[in-house]
Amino acid sequence: MRTGSEPATARSPLRMRLALALFGLVWGVFGLVAFTLTDRVGWAVACGVLVALTLTDVCVVIHRIRQGPHYQPGRDVPPYEPDHGGRGGPGR
Repeated sequence: MRTGSEPATARSPLRMRLALALFGLVWGVFGLVAFTLTDRVGWAVACGVLVALTLTDVCVVIHRIRQGPHYQPGRDVPPYEPDHGGRGGPGR
């Protein structure tokens, strides 16, 4: 819900999330290779799951970045009326 107090220069955290996901992906692949070479099956499986999760996160973040900025109302648009818990539609 928009309150009207959002910062005018707010930035998306997607690039930071992408950097952290890539960092995790690199370490996950390193762990997967290292534990596979040392015959530590349990740890290799855990690293494989981590690689799958971080790869999924990277794909989602890249998709969101490519979507581009979404509409944000300007300063001339007043804040939305807060929801008072009613089930009625607009104007009720």
